[in-house]
Amino acid sequence: MADGYHPPLEEYLEAIYSLSEEGTSTIQARVAERLGHTPQTVSETVHRLIDEGYLTINQQKMIDFTPIGRKLSESIVRRHRLAERFIVEIVGLPWSQAHIEAGRWEHVISPEVEKRFVELLGNPTTCPHGNPIPGTPYSTTRQYPLSEIANSTEVVVKRITEQVEVSHEMLIYLELNGIMPGSHVQINAKTQDRTLMLEVLDPYKKEPVLIENRLADQIFCILPQ
Repeated sequence: MADGYHPPLEEYLEAIYSLSEEGTSTIQARVAERLGHTPQTVSETVHRLIDEGYLTINQQKMIDFTPIGRKLSESIVRRHRLAERFIVEIVGLPWSQAHIEAGRWEHVISPEVEKRFVELLGNPTTCPHGNPIPGTPYSTTRQYPLSEIANSTEVVVKRITEQVEVSHEMLIYLELNGIMPGSHVQINAKTQDRTLMLEVLDPYKKEPVLIENRLADQIFCILPQ
């Protein structure tokens, strides 16, 4: 992996980075769930990455990066999120399709192309879903999960985590209902199972939108200024 181009292994580093970013336990079972791979395949690949000096694992089975592993994972995620921005803003593909397409691009973007992306996009700090681009001065402080917002409170959607991005169907649902970074929404009710009934504060969107609590945990918001 000296040249940083080995898609299957880079996929694992990216998944572990995203789990860590979300505050999810970076154990092999969570990696298997995120990638949709068998536990045996994940175990073999994780140990290969350990042997190659990119990962460590402690007695509690928590996976972490070595310095070289963190540097490479940040580079992969940076290319992926820049590619997402390019795909949406320059190529013009739908917001919900960016994650899938960027997964193909991230492995072949050279440093020269990456630099050009940054110039064309005007030094972005987030991907289209609001997640920070490594190496930029972006902070996720003072953001709150939608599930923790009180009824009748207006908030602005800022970030939708990678856990949601891996579900194309879920991204389509959010896009069709206008729940994207920059959207102003209000929680009007919560059911007994903690499903949220939202109103997107747009004159053309009057129908309530239902968001399961598990999804609401992965949508981060701020209070409007």
